[in-house]
Amino acid sequence: MAEIRAATVKDAAQIAHVHVASWRSTYRGIVPDASLDGLDEAARTEDWRGWLGSAAIVFVAVEDGRVVGFVAGGSNREAEEAYDAELYTIYLLQEYQRRGIGAALLRTLAARMQREGFRGMVVWVLETEASVGFYLGSGAVRLREKEIEIGGRVLKITGFGWRELRAIGG
Repeated sequence: MAEIRAATVKDAAQIAHVHVASWRSTYRGIVPDASLDGLDEAARTEDWRGWLGSAAIVFVAVEDGRVVGFVAGGSNREAEEAYDAELYTIYLLQEYQRRGIGAALLRTLAARMQREGFRGMVVWVLETEASVGFYLGSGAVRLREKEIEIGGRVLKITGFGWRELRAIGG
């Protein structure tokens, strides 16, 4: 099993690699190919350097000295009293999926957020069969849908939520 630890700025390039690779393997056929092909690891590394210095809580999963997954969360960016926290992003390299690492990352984030005083959490996702199973299997409930635009295409995203962080399983 991977080691789960707090991310540091030194992890930015490896997080960016996982982020870009995961988007390409997960969203091909959903997000326009041009958007996926245009993802730039160097630019994403700079983004992650900034995000790792922000108020976000970020953990990485490390196997054999390399980052294979990550999770980030913090205050809900939309005012929703029942869900004061938000899971901003969670990704794993494709070959490390379905091994319990994502669930471990989610539980670690939830425990930290609970210690920080958060109560409930929401996540917004482009639905795939795997994401729906992952979130429902961890105790989330489907909340609502909205639309976003990626690469000129309007896509539906679904909000899943946990009313209580301590209830997160998986």
